[in-house]
Amino acid sequence: MQIYIAQLQKFSGALKEARKEYKKSRRKAKRVISSAKKKKQKECANDLNDFECQNEMFRMTKQTVKERQDITVLNCIKGASGKVMVDDKGIKDSWKEYMEKLMNGGNEWDHKLSAVIKEGPAACIKEGINNK
Repeated sequence: MQIYIAQLQKFSGALKEARKEYKKSRRKAKRVISSAKKKKQKECANDLNDFECQNEMFRMTKQTVKERQDITVLNCIKGASGKVMVDDKGIKDSWKEYMEKLMNGGNEWDHKLSAVIKEGPAACIKEGINNK
């Protein structure tokens, strides 16, 4: 028992040392990253004085904003008749027509299954066999 406690204390001490080393390395990495960020920010600030770099920065910012936007408006949609609808009323009516057809039995089903069950729990139940 005494040997176990001594080993545990030794391991605990090594663990504390490893934790200290980890914290030291983490602080050093944060400093390096922070200095690199500051350096890049200064470069970007200096580049804003140049007209070509301004255009490049503006283009990149505009592209980023465009990528983050959600599509909220439909410009056109093809109706059931095949015509392209451009106005809001036409688009809404086309969607209304489609949803009514979908929900009110526009899709007929003959209630015939083409799958044949050969094995598994459903086949066992059908045959009256209980494998539990």
